[in-house]
Amino acid sequence: MTDVFVGLGSNLGDRWKNLTKAIKKINAIEDTKIVKKSSFLKTKPHQAPGPDYLNGVVKITTNLNPEKLLDKLKEIEERLGRKQAFKNAPRIIDLDILLYGKQKIKTNKLTIPHPGIKTRNFLKKLLLEIEPNLK
Repeated sequence: MTDVFVGLGSNLGDRWKNLTKAIKKINAIEDTKIVKKSSFLKTKPHQAPGPDYLNGVVKITTNLNPEKLLDKLKEIEERLGRKQAFKNAPRIIDLDILLYGKQKIKTNKLTIPHPGIKTRNFLKKLLLEIEPNLK
């Protein structure tokens, strides 16, 4: 099992309910279990229009490889009604793999560590909330 951190965000509809549903669906992914959850933080959209986001982070353990996990997270987004009209458009749910063990990955489909960790202080805050010794 690999420790993975997944970022969650929502800025449309009932944001709390959207995040809660996403967490339940993540926990239901095969060979995957949520082991820790952060609190939720309200943040302004990053380089985008729209209402404020509600954001959180979950730590999971999984046997899925990064690409398969990403596919499962994208399926959850679709099932919860995500539609993306344009880059950084407001969304019902956004799920991102922030860290996948100690791996560094850069493909057309996936970048780990997630580049937003460097530019979005709320991600660092949420990660450290659930994993204080994380480097």
